[in-house]
Parts: sequence; structure tokens; C-alpha cells
Amino acid sequence: QVELVESGGGLVQPGGSLRLSCAASGSIFSTNHMGWYRQTSEQERELVAVISRVGVPEYGDSVKGRFTISTDSAKKTVFLQMDSLKPEDTAVYYCNAEFGIDLVGSTWHGWGQGTRVTVSG
Repeated sequence: QVELVESGGGLVQPGGSLRLSCAASGSIFSTNHMGWYRQTSEQERELVAVISRVGVPEYGDSVKGRFTISTDSAKKTVFLQMDSLKPEDTAVYYCNAEFGIDLVGSTWHGWGQGTRVTVSG
């Protein structure tokens, strides 16, 4: 069983910064990818950023140049540094990850519970 726990959301003024964290725990053998998606009541869940097992990042068009995704050395915690925040970045942010969980190629893919980011002021 794998669990993803997010933290770091909150209220920030436009132009400000926040850093989200998502820590994975459980029986993890390897990391395939980790990332962040966001969702509002008006829009479907969309990609914010994802990072591959070898550290290659990919960003949604709306956050390129403002957000940075990274992981810790163990590749079990993923961070999202959000700078130059805009009101349109307001959403619930969800951590997403896929892990290898044994030596024969079984994988686990799942979501965190979400953390709310509000850009207003």
C-alpha cells in the first residue's frame, strides 16, 4: 500500500510564492514519475508539472517559467515551487505518482488528497 500526503497550500497574494510538497510512503521499489495536477469547479483536472524517473520535467503551458518541479534524492517526495502566482492559479492541487512496488514490474498509480491554493488579495 502506498500513500501520498500533500502539504503547503494556502492563501497568497498575486505575485507571491508557495511551495507544495508531496511525500510518498509505503512499499516503494522504484519511482516511475511524480507530478502535480490541479482542478477547479469550472475546469477538469489539468497537468501542472510532472517529473520522470530520470529527472526530466514537463510543464503545463500556463505555468511554464513560473513553476518548478523537483524531487528529493530518494525520489519519494516531490516539490512544486510556485512563483509569480496569479489569481487563475487558484485551484485544488493534487499530487500524482506511479511507483514500481516489486521486482517483477508491478506498479501502483494514485493520487493524494489535494491541497487548496488560493491566490487573492
